Amino acid sequence: MALSDPVDLSISSDYLARLILKVRGLEGREAVVDPQSGSNATDDNMVDVLQEDPSDLSRAEVVREIRGLNERQQAELVALLWTGRGDFEPEEWEATVALARDRKDSPTPGYLLRHPLLAEYWEEGAARIGINIPVA
Repeated sequence: MALSDPVDLSISSDYLARLILKVRGLEGREAVVDPQSGSNATDDNMVDVLQEDPSDLSRAEVVREIRGLNERQQAELVALLWTGRGDFEPEEWEATVALARDRKDSPTPGYLLRHPLLAEYWEEGAARIGINIPVA
């Protein structure tokens, strides 16, 4: 069930779309299988780009972006996760954001990135509250 009137997020839909794309890039990764690979990436069909690598700054970039948001915006990201997952209804939006603020007991980026379907939940949550996210 979607709201008849969209919620006014303090995060722009364009910014949220970029964040969703970055998180999707992280979600497709797996553990390193060949940490000493000395071959040419082109010859290996670029499979190494889909592996976690401590020197890759993608995750750190997402963490920095989330940390750079204010308290309300971070709570909205948590509320989008919960709403997209079906834990709360769109009509409960403000109460869900307030609950996200009240329940914060760990850094928000770590909490969010522990959810394997985060990007999908954000996108679904946004749709449920009437926000169109221009994600490709």
